[in-house]
Amino acid sequence: MTRLNLQKENTICKIIELEGSNKFISKITAMGLTNGTFIEVIQNNKKFPVLLFARDTMIAVSKEEAKKILVKEVS
Repeated sequence: MTRLNLQKENTICKIIELEGSNKFISKITAMGLTNGTFIEVIQNNKKFPVLLFARDTMIAVSKEEAKKILVKEVS
């Protein structure tokens, strides 16, 4: 298990756990990022948000938010 902000581009991961405040968890789950969701990391540059593809939608999360999402790499 690793944090989402450490994942390389073009990897597919499964969300294992969300850490943080209730406000953060509510925000992330409202975007469709819940435990068990498969996501593809599209872009992960140092100075930009992490760009994800999940549930047929492109989603951008900040680096700070990505640190609070624990994932397991699938491929």
